[in-house]
Amino acid sequence: MKRFTIIGGGVAGLTAAIGLNKIGIQATIYESAKALKGIGAGFGLAANAIQALEYLELKAGVIPLGHYLENYNILDKQGRILAAPETKTISDKYEQDNFAIHRADLHQFLLAQIEYENLHLGKRALKIEYREGEIDIFFEDGTIHQTDYLIIADGVNSRLRQQLIPGSAPRYAGYTCWRATIDNANINLSTGSETWGNKGRFGMTPLVGNKIYWYACINSPAHNKVFSRYTIKDLQQNFASYHDPITSVLAETNDQQLIWNDIIDIKPLKNLAFGNILFIGDAGHATTPNMGQGACQAIEDVSVLIDELKKTTDVALAFQIFERRLKRTRYITETSWSIGKVAQWENPISIIIRDTLMRILPEEVKQYKLKKLLSVDFMKL
Repeated sequence: MKRFTIIGGGVAGLTAAIGLNKIGIQATIYESAKALKGIGAGFGLAANAIQALEYLELKAGVIPLGHYLENYNILDKQGRILAAPETKTISDKYEQDNFAIHRADLHQFLLAQIEYENLHLGKRALKIEYREGEIDIFFEDGTIHQTDYLIIADGVNSRLRQQLIPGSAPRYAGYTCWRATIDNANINLSTGSETWGNKGRFGMTPLVGNKIYWYACINSPAHNKVFSRYTIKDLQQNFASYHDPITSVLAETNDQQLIWNDIIDIKPLKNLAFGNILFIGDAGHATTPNMGQGACQAIEDVSVLIDELKKTTDVALAFQIFERRLKRTRYITETSWSIGKVAQWENPISIIIRDTLMRILPEEVKQYKLKKLLSVDFMKL
């Protein structure tokens, strides 16, 4: 029996293990963290991701964990609508709905589908060697694991990717981000939104369990030591001129709930497959979060990979065909990068021009890039 190994126990890695198991392949998972809990943040599962989950027979278990997103408007700092995505149109394309979900909830659901004897925690992969059809994986603890096929899903900072593809280190997007999940009882937020202004962006959305997930992005040099010490009070001062309920959301958050990190992605790669080795998820095509497609593309990856493995017993060929996804993931990475640049403008004149155009342009024009993404049947490579 051919041996399959997955490096990384995030959304991509766990979903891949589940998908492989459904077609009769038991994969061994190695994860560097000593515990898998999922960070305390939320993200979107757009209709395309829900379609992929349905293909993988996981939709029914995930839907109850998500908050249905009826709309998610882009606003200016006064709270006026700049763009109102046609969520019904998006949903109708895949005959699916759009959701926001807490990462920890999705993580726990995926973990529940895994046989724990196949999951090894606290195992940081340092390098690999590929010889005579066998792959040796070297871990930080000095152990070595041999496998026939390797799926690398260890995220944007993947050391294995940087070994196989020199020059693929993460690139900084130019802005940094704070996030938190808080109680919604005193705010009663019912719809999601993202606000663009000269002091940065602020997004928020309801989650199940009467919770709110929010994030704030501010332009900054990378690894800013000042921002590393930022508190809720600092963020309140920064966003003091922004519309309600942003100030209320921040007031309901304590410093211990804050998660802070710079926003990074990787420049689109030319290859994802290297013989019996395949990169998926953020390890292969990490994107900035501006289109809400990071986790969605990881789940798409798995549905496409499983579909190809159903068609052939030649795993390396399936990996090679999978690479055709690069056109789609490249479009998402590049488009998301450009959206982030425009959304983070600080120049007052540029902001006036941007906001004016966004108000007067037809919604169909404003949503062109999103509709282009959703017009593609991602299962047809």
